[in-house]
Amino acid sequence: MTARVLGVDIGTTAVKAIALDEHGRVAATASVPHDGLAPRPGWSEGDPDAWWRGAVTALRRVAENTRLDAVAAIGVSGMVPAVICLDAAGCLLRPSIQQNDARTEAEIEWLRGRLPADFFAATGQPLSQQLVLPRLLWLRKHEPVVYARIRRVLGSYDWITHRLTGEWSLERNWALEAGFWDARHDGWYAPALAATEMPGEWLPPVRAPHEVVGALTPSAAAATGLRAGTPVIAGSADHVAAALAAGTGPGELVLKIGGGGDVLYGVDRFAPDPRLYIDYHDLPGRFLLNGCMVTSGALVKWFADVLARDLGEGEALYARLDAEAEATPPGADGLVILPYFLGEKTPIFDAGARGALTGLTLAHGRGHLFRAVLEAVAYGFRHHVDVLVEGGHPIRVVRIMDRGARSALWRQIVADVLGRPIEYAPGADLGSAWGVAWVAGVAAGCWDWQRSGIPGTPADPPPVVHAPVPEHTARYERQYRLYRGLYPTLRGETR
Repeated sequence: MTARVLGVDIGTTAVKAIALDEHGRVAATASVPHDGLAPRPGWSEGDPDAWWRGAVTALRRVAENTRLDAVAAIGVSGMVPAVICLDAAGCLLRPSIQQNDARTEAEIEWLRGRLPADFFAATGQPLSQQLVLPRLLWLRKHEPVVYARIRRVLGSYDWITHRLTGEWSLERNWALEAGFWDARHDGWYAPALAATEMPGEWLPPVRAPHEVVGALTPSAAAATGLRAGTPVIAGSADHVAAALAAGTGPGELVLKIGGGGDVLYGVDRFAPDPRLYIDYHDLPGRFLLNGCMVTSGALVKWFADVLARDLGEGEALYARLDAEAEATPPGADGLVILPYFLGEKTPIFDAGARGALTGLTLAHGRGHLFRAVLEAVAYGFRHHVDVLVEGGHPIRVVRIMDRGARSALWRQIVADVLGRPIEYAPGADLGSAWGVAWVAGVAAGCWDWQRSGIPGTPADPPPVVHAPVPEHTARYERQYRLYRGLYPTLRGETR
């Protein structure tokens, strides 16, 4: 099978690559794990050089399983908005500060009184730890030597795109989620630049996802084994590319369980909600209302690392944890966990929020605790669904995807907590890499936007549908009310 387009995704825990053939079918995939950095509690950093090494390795592994001599375009997606700081020579100045970093509580408060009243109307972004603005302020205050040397600021996938092409660019969702972009006028929002005293020349040109940034350089071609001159597009925010893969038309909701949790709802206009983020869809003329939970799959990994080392490792470990949790009743016999282990973004926007556990007794075991972790994420999704419904957004269908959604138990818990059917298509786990590969195919003229949808072929089985169990939903309704009361009660007490 010959690949026509390639997609690379810079994820929280791994770099993934995918090749699609001329019909949009998956020709080959590869994944290369990497570790995040947490030098202090609440901090989340990454190594951009490790991402590049992972991208090179993943592309070479793809080449072992499919022909790449006819590749027409390449796209890169990634975590957004990561902050990568470069000097005048284009060299990294420090590790990337990640989108789930929670060090900027003081900077957020400082900004509240200094940004104009139209900040939200212009950018569509609530002021929170998600934005690049407070992270640059933190660098100016705490790492002034680094800040003084900055000459370029990029996101995760913009960095890999630069390494592939030698060209500088920013995909438009990095600009929007950074808090620097005025969506009303498609230009930089000057008051945000002034607040950080950041020169505008630090920011490269902003591109739409399907725009070609440049061509694969000879050095990048030699590293990856690809053909020099292959077009490379601006790429996509990972969650937006995943939404394209799963399908998010108006009224369609996608729940994405990666390291964090994403709640993605398709709309056909720029209509921001102060309790949510808003993004440009990869599909022209559309947008996504975006709920972003700092920790989802990351909670499961933390639990496994701290409380389940005796069960083994890898998929077998998580299967055994699922089995222990499934042996306990819905509601975990009264346990409720608040999942704010790294603060929280939407819908509470509190970088200082912390996790909590209530209802613990001597009768509870590890299975109860693990089930409570899974349920906590589901309660977080339910909170976002409530926000969407309160905002007048009808939900026609709910889909669930990404690595965490491989757990049938977790999918059923989400269906029961939401009281809504949940669709799961295993192919959609290819998510971000598939989505950005599809965008690359549009740019190369391989197909048009109308063919986008859940990846796979007509011969694939239909999505698995998890219907809510009424008695479970009733039990979860009581537990959810306890969950919603925890944060207001504990706010300020767990910092």
